[in-house]
Amino acid sequence: MPDTALHDWNLAPREAIALQKRLAGRVEREDRLESVRHLAGVDIGFEQEGAITRAAVVVLAWPPVAEGAFTVVERVVHREPTRMPYVPGLLSFREVPAALGAFEKLSIRPQLAMVDGQGIAHPRRIGIASHLGLWLDLPTIGVAKSRLCGRHGEPGPVRGDWTPLVDGPDDEVIGAVLRSRAKVKPVFVSPGHRVSLATALDWVVRCLGRTKLPEPTRLADRLASRRGA
Repeated sequence: MPDTALHDWNLAPREAIALQKRLAGRVEREDRLESVRHLAGVDIGFEQEGAITRAAVVVLAWPPVAEGAFTVVERVVHREPTRMPYVPGLLSFREVPAALGAFEKLSIRPQLAMVDGQGIAHPRRIGIASHLGLWLDLPTIGVAKSRLCGRHGEPGPVRGDWTPLVDGPDDEVIGAVLRSRAKVKPVFVSPGHRVSLATALDWVVRCLGRTKLPEPTRLADRLASRRGA
């Protein structure tokens, strides 16, 4: 965790939107990534009709012992009261505080985090993966199950095929639509912080197992879904 807080969480939606616009300029879209020894998967959800935010973080050793065979070295689940009502485009203000609480509990600091959600593929270019990366000063990648914004064609049918996700009048490339498994709907990959799109795609493909999701976020989702976790 950084020594100083990035910002206050007690914000009205208008203030949060203005803050997003400022923070988006601080997101680094080029690679500034150390040698990766530990890779985190992050999944965030809600309980008790949204009153509680639940963050699960799974830390994996890198490289895997075999293709798709990862060693889990740490698991953490953190719950806390949800701080902001649901507002479209401001989901990270609901999710990041619990994720920060989970990272505080880790004994191992990963060099890269793969987050279930958007990176810069967001209307104001700062989804959950980017927001969390700024707070932690950590390279992050967003892997989302659905599109939040932008336009795209259909990726090819083979695992690893992808097509650009573009947005705005100048067709800014904000991510990639990746066929992570044949005959299955694609996932949406975008840089979070301190990672380029090419590097984000490379990491996601290298972390694919037998399912649609890359192993880090799949394992985090499974941890978060365990009864009593």
